[in-house]
Formats: sequence, C-alpha cells, structure tokens
Amino acid sequence: MTDAYIGLDEEAAIDDPMDTLIGLLDLGSLDGARTDEDIFLGPSQRQPRHRVFGGQVLAQSMMAGMRTVEPDRVAHSMHGYFLRAGDANKPITFGVERLRDGRSFSARRVHAYQDGVPILSMIASFQHEDDGLDHQSTMPAGIPDPESLPSTADLLARYDHPMARHMSSERPFDVRHIDPALYVSAPEEKVATNAVWMKTIGALPDDPNLHRAALAYASDYTLLEPILRKHGLSWMTPGMSVASLDHAMWWHRPVRVDDWLLYVQESPSAQGARGLATGKIFDRSGVHVATVAQEGMLRVPEALQSRNTAQV
Repeated sequence: MTDAYIGLDEEAAIDDPMDTLIGLLDLGSLDGARTDEDIFLGPSQRQPRHRVFGGQVLAQSMMAGMRTVEPDRVAHSMHGYFLRAGDANKPITFGVERLRDGRSFSARRVHAYQDGVPILSMIASFQHEDDGLDHQSTMPAGIPDPESLPSTADLLARYDHPMARHMSSERPFDVRHIDPALYVSAPEEKVATNAVWMKTIGALPDDPNLHRAALAYASDYTLLEPILRKHGLSWMTPGMSVASLDHAMWWHRPVRVDDWLLYVQESPSAQGARGLATGKIFDRSGVHVATVAQEGMLRVPEALQSRNTAQV
C-alpha cells in the first residue's frame, strides 16, 4: 500500500521503532468472538499520510495465521490482495479461517478488517519441516558491504519533511541502497533492477515466527522501485500515484531479520498502469532465504508517461 510521498500531513508519531514493530506483531485474541474464524486484534502504526503500511498488515496477517497452526508447522508461502486502503489511526481485526490441516501442510485464509470490511485478503500455507531435494539461486557477486553504504537516515536527514522524518527515524528497519536511492530523484541510468541491504535497527527475540513475519513487513518497502528506476522516476515525482495491489512470498530457509539481508529485485514487465516486480532475499552468507513478487498500480501524468515510454 505504498503511495507517492506528496501532500503529506505534518503530524507524525515518534515512538521507538523496535518497540513499535514488536507491538504491531503481538496480536491480541478476542475470546468468545469466534464463529467460523479465529479472531485477533492488532494496532496500526501511525503514518504521515494516515494510511496503513502494506508490509504491516501482511506481517500481522501472517502472525494471526501462525497463531492457529501447530508450533512445528512453519510458514512457507502466502498470497495476499490489498483490497482497500487502511486507516493507520484505527486498529485492525484479523479473521482466520482454518481451511485445512493435513498430514504435512496446513492452509489458512486470513482477512484483515477495518470498519467491518476487508482491507486485505490472504491465503497462507504452513508445513511440517521435512527433508528433500535442495538447491538455490546464487547471491550476486561484487555487492558492496552494507557498512560502506549510506543509510536512509544519512540520505534524508537534511530534509525537514514529515515523510523524510518518518523514513529516517521512525522505521524499524535500516535500508541501504546498492545504487543511488530513489527517495528524492532518479539516476540517469534506466534499468529494471534494484537492490538493498536491510535489517532491523535492533535485536529481535529468538522467535522464528516473529522473524518470518518481520521479513514480510520489510519485503514491501522497496519492491516496486525496479519499475520506477526503469522509467527514470523517483518517489517524489509530481503527480505520480503508486499503490501495491497484491503480494506473494515464499520462505525457503530459516532467517534472522536482525542480521543484514540482501534484497535483489527486478521488474519483468510494466503495462496498463500496472507493474510487476520480483525479489530474492539472501542472508549475508549467501543463503537464499525468501522470494517475493508484487504487482503495483503506477499512474503518472500523461505527458510524463508519453515521454518515458518514448525514451525506454
């Protein structure tokens, strides 16, 4: 549910980002409110535009689903659709339907509700860990170390703007771009690729489910940037509107989000005011821990659209 950073309100909450993340993922159950669903309640993280961050509701939906499966069944995939923009000033109710519990796999349907209507619909699958065939993609070579790259705070500290303040000091993740970031302007080279290092700004408890859910949270940060980069656009392009439409994710191997992770992204296609992006996530040792895909709505002014289409 990313949106272009234009016309922001000045109000923004300043809380400890790690406390905020852990609080967001610590869902409360509503005893006695169950019909054919298990019901949970979660808070929303305040945002300068007052719209729920898509990664937040993805992560919370995964935590709700995890609460209904046996502890030895871990999340391996999810597919979700963003149906409505959520209000970041209101809590979110999560309804989990237990679709199937088989010998090895469990399936759950999770709806995230505000004001009685769903803002996200997701199906997630969980597996009892098993042995089998094993291979993986190779982590790209020649990537600079994260310590050598500027953080978001380094890049945005000089901007007195509510979104700049939010991104530089209120997010629970440290995100560092391999190529020049797209926060304010776009580089001249137009390529349909993007890569970032990312990790939480502090340590998380040793709960594998918490780390999987937090990775879902962070996977929504920069995934549409390969599309913007291909067309010479930045997040501050005037008149642009961007929103996530859906999100799919596969967890392959154990992961810790409080260690550096490399998120390598590309966009195979953009058309009809929509763009598709995919991403692979590696830990610092080169282990391929997850794969992500997302389609987003991208609308730009007609004059800018014609210019960029002609130049690509």
